[in-house]
Amino acid sequence: MAYNRRPIILATILALGSAVVNALLPTVLGAALDAALTFGFGPEVKRLTLVLLALGLLAAITDAFGHLTTVYVWMRAAVSVMRSVAAHITRVGRSATAHQSTGDIIATVGTDAMHIGHFSEVVAPVLGSFATYLIITVLLLRQSVLLGLVVLIGMPLVTGFVALLISPLQTRQNRQREEQGKLTTLGADTVAGLRILRGIGGEDEFAQRYRAQSQKVRAAAVHVANVQAVLSGLRILMPALFIVFVMWLGARLALAGEISPGQLVAFYGYTTFLAMPLRQITMAFQVYTRARVGAHKTTRVLSTTPLAGRLGEADRLAKDLAPLSRGGPLFEIPEAGLTIRPGALTVLVSADQDESAALARRLARMADDAASGVLLAGRPITDYSLAEVRTRIVLAETTAELFTGTLRSQVDARQTATDQQVLDALAVADAGDVLRALGGLEGTISEKGRSLSGGQRQRVALARAICTHAEVAILVEPTSAVDAHTESRIAANLSRERAGRTTIIVSASPLVLEHAEEVIFLAGGRALATGTHRELLDAAHRGEAAALAYRAVVARSTAKEGHAPSDR
Repeated sequence: MAYNRRPIILATILALGSAVVNALLPTVLGAALDAALTFGFGPEVKRLTLVLLALGLLAAITDAFGHLTTVYVWMRAAVSVMRSVAAHITRVGRSATAHQSTGDIIATVGTDAMHIGHFSEVVAPVLGSFATYLIITVLLLRQSVLLGLVVLIGMPLVTGFVALLISPLQTRQNRQREEQGKLTTLGADTVAGLRILRGIGGEDEFAQRYRAQSQKVRAAAVHVANVQAVLSGLRILMPALFIVFVMWLGARLALAGEISPGQLVAFYGYTTFLAMPLRQITMAFQVYTRARVGAHKTTRVLSTTPLAGRLGEADRLAKDLAPLSRGGPLFEIPEAGLTIRPGALTVLVSADQDESAALARRLARMADDAASGVLLAGRPITDYSLAEVRTRIVLAETTAELFTGTLRSQVDARQTATDQQVLDALAVADAGDVLRALGGLEGTISEKGRSLSGGQRQRVALARAICTHAEVAILVEPTSAVDAHTESRIAANLSRERAGRTTIIVSASPLVLEHAEEVIFLAGGRALATGTHRELLDAAHRGEAAALAYRAVVARSTAKEGHAPSDR
C-alpha cells in the first residue's frame, strides 16, 4: 500500500481525532450532569455546554472528512491494483493466459481489486477503533478500576470470539472465487464464439454449461452467505451483550454509591460508543478475508513472467538505432536450413499454416525458448535487448486485434506518425473504405473492431504494422480475409511501400507470391526449396520433388480462393 501511504496517514489522523473527540463527549456530558445536580444551572454548566457543543462540531467535521478520505483511499487502492494488473498483462502478453484462465484475470481486475481497496479503506477506522478502546479504558480506569478492567479484558474476548469464524469464511470465499473465475471464462468464451455457436446450433449446449456453472457459483455464494450471516449477527449481538453487562455493572456501582449519577451516564455513553469500534474491528476481519483471497489471486497474476526478455525490458522502444548490417543474411536458423536476406520481400510457404506461423513468431522473438537458434545479423536474436528487437521487428498475426478508440489511434500504435503517414498506411492496406465509413481518422472503432467486417479489421491491422515503418515487417496471412482483387492491390502496394526494407510474409496465395523477391518452401520444420514463385513452378515442371510439393500447396490455396490452379 505504499502508493496509498499519504491518504492512509491522513485518514488515520482524522480517525484518531474522531476517536478522541467522541470519547470525550460522554465525559463532558457526565461532568455537566454532576455540576447541574450539585450547583444548579450555573456558569460551570454553561461552560461545559459550550465545550460539549464544540466537541460535537469537531466530531461532525472529523467524521465527515474522515469518511471522505477513507472512500478516497478505497477507490485509489482499487484503481491502482487494476492499473497494475492491466499494465502487467500488457507486458507479459500470452504468458498470462498460459498460466491461468481469462476469467480469473478478469475477476482479478473487476472483483479482487475492489476487495483489496476495501481493506485499505478500513485500516484507518480500525486504528481509530483501537485508539477509542484505549482512551475509553483509561477514562474508565480513572473513574472505576473494576469497569476499566472489564472493558480492557472483555472487549478483546468478544472480538476474538467473532474472529473464530474467519477461517471457515475464508475457505468458502476461496471456493466461490474459483467457481466465479470459471464462470467468467465460460461466459467470455461463449460470447466470443457466439457466431460460430449459432452456425452449428450449439447455443443450447453452451447455455446448459453456463447454467450448470452458474448454479455452482450460486451454491458457493450461499455457503459464504451462511457464514457471513452468522458473523454479521454476532457483530451486533456480542457488542450488545457486552454493553448490557457493563451497564448492569455500572448501575450496581451507582446504587452502591461508588460512582456518581453523572459518571453512570458517562459510562453509558462509553459503552454505547464502544459498540462502534467493536463492529468496526469485527467487520475488518470479514474484509480481511476477502482481501486476502483477492491479494492471493492478484499476486498470481503479477508473478507471471514474460515469454521473451525480462519484465519491463520493452516498455520503451529503442532510439537512434543504426541499420542492421547487410553484409550477410538477416535471419538464419542453421538447423532448419533457413536463410533470409535483408531488404527483400520474402514469402514463407508451408502445407501446415501453423508451422509457418510458428516460424514467424520465432523470427519475431515472441518467446525466448522458441527463438533460441535464430540468428539476427549474425548474432543470436536473444542477445539483443528486447526493446531493440521490438523496435526493429514488427509482427502482425492472422487474428486482427483491435481496441476501442479512433481509427488514428488504432493505426498509429507507436504514436509517432503524422496524419499523412497514417493515411498513407491505410492506402497501402487498401483501407480507404474504412476511412470513409468512419468519417475520417477521428472516427471511432468499437470494442474488438466489431463495427467492422473481418476484411476491414484485417486491413486496419495491416495498416498498423505498415505505419510503424519497422526495419523488418513480419506479416502472417495479411490478406486471408479479403477478396482476390483487394488482395492483388495490397500485394502490389506492399511491394512498393516496403521496397528496400525486409518484409516477410506467411502466405500461399499466388497473388502475393507473384510479388515476392524470394519464396521459401517449408516442410517438417526445414526449408526444402528457395527461389522466386516462377522459378519454383518451373522446377516443378522438371519434376523436382520439393517443387512439386510446393506447387501442390499453392494449387490447393488457389482452389480455396476460388481461382483456377495455374503453374504461371
